Order: sequence, then structure tokens, then C-alpha cells
Amino acid sequence: MSAFPSSLFTASAGFESACHIDALPESHRSRRLHGHSYLATVRAELPAGWAPFPGGEVHALRECLERCIAPLDHALLNDHIAQPTDENIARWIRSRLVDEFGVPGISQVGIQSTTHCGVDLDAQGQAHVWRRYRFQAAHQLPNVPMGHKCGRMHGHGFELILHANQDLGERDLSIDYDRLDEIWAPFHAQLNYQCLNEIEGLSNPTSEIISSWLWARIKPQLPELSWVTVYETGSSGANFDGERYRIWKEFTLDSAVKLRRAPGDHPLAGIHGHTFTLRLHLSALLDQVYGWAMDFGDVKRLFDPIFKSLDHHPLHEIPGLADTDTATLAAWILEQSRAQLPPLERVDLYETRGSGAIVSLVPFEELIPV
Repeated sequence: MSAFPSSLFTASAGFESACHIDALPESHRSRRLHGHSYLATVRAELPAGWAPFPGGEVHALRECLERCIAPLDHALLNDHIAQPTDENIARWIRSRLVDEFGVPGISQVGIQSTTHCGVDLDAQGQAHVWRRYRFQAAHQLPNVPMGHKCGRMHGHGFELILHANQDLGERDLSIDYDRLDEIWAPFHAQLNYQCLNEIEGLSNPTSEIISSWLWARIKPQLPELSWVTVYETGSSGANFDGERYRIWKEFTLDSAVKLRRAPGDHPLAGIHGHTFTLRLHLSALLDQVYGWAMDFGDVKRLFDPIFKSLDHHPLHEIPGLADTDTATLAAWILEQSRAQLPPLERVDLYETRGSGAIVSLVPFEELIPV
């Protein structure tokens, strides 16, 4: 882990398009003409001086992405991309961002074609396909301290994401969404509308243990599996990559800002505000008694004083805060929080959906897209 955090800027933009995938079998539904509301995302480690002013990186990156995808909006994708799969759309965007718009330091380009599936290209150009699933289940954590709410039997609408690296396979056809559906189906039947404690291997069904339980059973069937991500609630979850457990806790901040380094006539120079999405990412060894890397409740409790200093406040008035762009804010939150949360290794801060900054003590090539 690096002693000094690095910043990754991220921007997202949507487009509405139709397509047909002629390479698929005649009977496949996606061979027919159909359409999606796509979301494109780019993450880049931008050098100083690339944006018109310090703190303007997210705004400039989003403008580049919007101009890049403009030809695809309300268009037939086949007129621009021969086989417009999610992966090929992402490759087209990455190439255009680099070659035509000169965006440096791109570490990831993602395409989300529906709310539950997409593809992320990493810095090496490898494609990670992902698919989101849901199951309804009850559980209780038998080893938590007396009085802990999770010690009572309760339930969740769990969400799960399987990530697979298409470029690791030796198949004639790369891993696709249908293949992930086939693999997931028996696990859905085993977990959905069940009490997880009654399933062998899940006597202590924390999010972390569920993720590693699934990893151990899916990896032999899917060698390309990269990560298993489990959302216990909409604002907290865990993932496992075969070696490390990582958890995250999400918050929303309704705060006012103004960018001190923006030119006086720029909209960002005046007081404005966002409903920020903030994610704290932590990594720790699994506690052998409790079965978690850290209690989500403890994360919330320990972070609460910092949260209260940010939520419903003018952030540009915080003493010692250099500026209120998302990268500066995320770095400040990381620095302020690590005394209370030593396992904290990454802070994501988004001002709008998919647009913001990631500040991390972990090399960017190790980041899991959550």
C-alpha cells in the first residue's frame, strides 16, 4: 500500500442507441434490432495542467466524454461499430478518447447497457464483463456481541455481482451474459427465499463469507472469475478476489461548495451544491470469530463526526481545506478518517452519477469497480 494517495478522475455520460449483433446465433434475442439506455464511464489519472484550471478535471473529462459519444446518441450503433457489443463499444470510446481527444492516463472505460450488466476495460485493455443478480434471504450472525441487531434473525434483498475477465479465457467465444446466467442459476435456486444459516458453509453468513463461499464454488466452473461482490444493503457490501476481502460503506452528503481556483466567470466559481455520493473502502483480514473485515455499524459510528462536519454545510468554509473539488475533498476525507478507521484505503466521491474522483492508497490496477 502506498503511503501517499493518488487521484483518479471519473466521468460518466449516457446515450440512447439501437443496435443488432450479427455475430450471434440466429435465435439469439440480441441479433434482432433493439435498443438500450447506455451509460459510458471513463476513469483517468490526469496530469497537472491538463484541465483548464486545478479542480476542473472532472468537468473537463465529462465534457470530453460527452463530445466523444455524441455520434452514438440516438443512432444505430452498427453505423459506427461493426459488432456493437458492450465490449466493442467500450473499445471504440477508449480509442476515440485517446486518439481524437487526447485524454491521457486512462485506467478504465466502462459501458453499462442495462442496470444489471456491463463491461469494464482495464488499463491493459482487458475486458471484465459483469452481471448483477438478486436473491431474497434471511440470516442472523451468531457470533456478534450481545444486543447487536444482526444477532437477531432478519432478512435482506441481497444483490450480487459476478465479474469475469473475458481475456483470460481459452474459449472460442468470450464469456458473455448468458454464460454468467447459466452459472448463477443453480446458486439462485439454492439461496433465494432461504435462511442462509441453514446452508452448508454459511452458518455465519456475513457479506464477506457469502462472497468467499460463492467464489469457492463458482471459480472452478468459471476460471475467468475476477471478483465476487455482495451487497447486503444498498449502501454497504463486500467483495472477494480469491485473496483479499474489501468492504465499503456508502453515504450521501447534501453540501454546498465553490471552487476557489476556478476563473471568476466560470459557473463552478460561485456557490453551488450537490447531493454527493461518498464511498469508504476498507480492507482487512477476516476476523475469525465475527466473520467480517469490520462491522459496517462500526464504520458508520466512527465516521459519524466527520460525516456531520460535511453534511448540510458549506464545505468551502472548512478551515484548512484547500478547495472543494471532489479530488481535494476525497483526499481530505481519507486523511481525516484514517485515524479512526485504519483499514480505510480508498475514498470515492461523486458529485453526480459516475462523475467525481477516487483517492486511493492502493495501486489503481488493483481497484475493483464498485
